[in-house]
Amino acid sequence: MKNNTFQFKNIIVGLFSFLLIWEVFHLLLNTHTVPSPLETIFYTLSHIGVLSQHSSASSLRVITAIIISMLIGCPLGILIGMSHRANKLISPFLYFIYPIPKVAFLPVFMLMYGLGNTSKIILMVWIIVFQIILSMRDGIKQIDLIYFKVMDSYLVNRRQKIRYLILPAILPNLFTGLRMSIGIALASLFFAENYATTYGIGYYILSAWTKMNYVEMFSGILTLGFVGILLFKVLDYIETSLTPWQAQRG
Repeated sequence: MKNNTFQFKNIIVGLFSFLLIWEVFHLLLNTHTVPSPLETIFYTLSHIGVLSQHSSASSLRVITAIIISMLIGCPLGILIGMSHRANKLISPFLYFIYPIPKVAFLPVFMLMYGLGNTSKIILMVWIIVFQIILSMRDGIKQIDLIYFKVMDSYLVNRRQKIRYLILPAILPNLFTGLRMSIGIALASLFFAENYATTYGIGYYILSAWTKMNYVEMFSGILTLGFVGILLFKVLDYIETSLTPWQAQRG
């Protein structure tokens, strides 16, 4: 409970710090291209319905991509973490493809899967899945060998070893990887939603920019920030529920 209160206070303090810096820039620049935070907040509240539609569309794309990425990345990460042969075969490909900016593949996915939601979700999966695979693999490699020897002494099978040793040990790594991926996925989604999209916070921001409605544009940026915070808080809640020992340690 104290930890949740502390995190909530951090969010509030961070928000007010951001608004204060924003207000300073607004006063220093003295230009209509950077509206005041107060004006932007009032605009956001008065258009909460439209912004909810756009942010919900973006959130649904991100959540869908996360679920698909976990279904692919978790088993594959566990496989290459437990199998030396699989690690030797797959890791070179991962090391080659991981540093490449994944957003560069957006034109390829659009050519293959069209301009709709499918190509946008596949782009985010392409971003998130490698982070999950590497997080799971590295998490397994960090487990002390003595724990594997203890499990072997009880003659447990592979499924039991995964359930009672590997999964509890690597869950924190998984959530860390997801947090890192969400920020990159949202940035890439902002770029992807500028093509053949009717709803999406990225589309909303760029549309406002082309209309030179800067209050609307900053309102979209502020909403995108809240979408990111919400996704992070959902991850925090799930992590606390699945790894209570981590919360006690923190």
